[in-house]
Amino acid sequence: MSRRPSILIIDDDENIAKTFTAVLEKQGYSVDTAKDGGEAVRKSNTERYDVALVDIRLPDIDGIQLLTKMRKTVPKTLRIIITGYPSVQNAIEAINKGADGYIVKPIDPEDLLAKIKEQLEKQGEEERYTEDKVKEYIETRIRSLDSEEK
Repeated sequence: MSRRPSILIIDDDENIAKTFTAVLEKQGYSVDTAKDGGEAVRKSNTERYDVALVDIRLPDIDGIQLLTKMRKTVPKTLRIIITGYPSVQNAIEAINKGADGYIVKPIDPEDLLAKIKEQLEKQGEEERYTEDKVKEYIETRIRSLDSEEK
């Protein structure tokens, strides 16, 4: 049985966190929340999250700065910036700092679910590609060692 994808919602707005949690749990995701960057970092150090939904404005740290921290500490977690203050500059900076996506509030639940699904599928493809390459290397190495022994 495969593990349910897990999502960390990082937003200081309790109503948004509750709404996202309800929508995502209804779709079968495992959901956790953090109300600021410090809590998000602490939780990420002890739990594995497939996706982090990061509000751009947090009480203790800018969401884009949090992206940089998370990229260093949990590089496999997909990071999607959520903002009610969109700008081209924010979007470019977020992508340059490691965001895998950028969503503008108010968020249509279907758009949120589509973005998460798209990112998880892309992550799965990348993991399968890496596994195939490792398998190919091992098989090639074994053949090489076998021919050296003969």
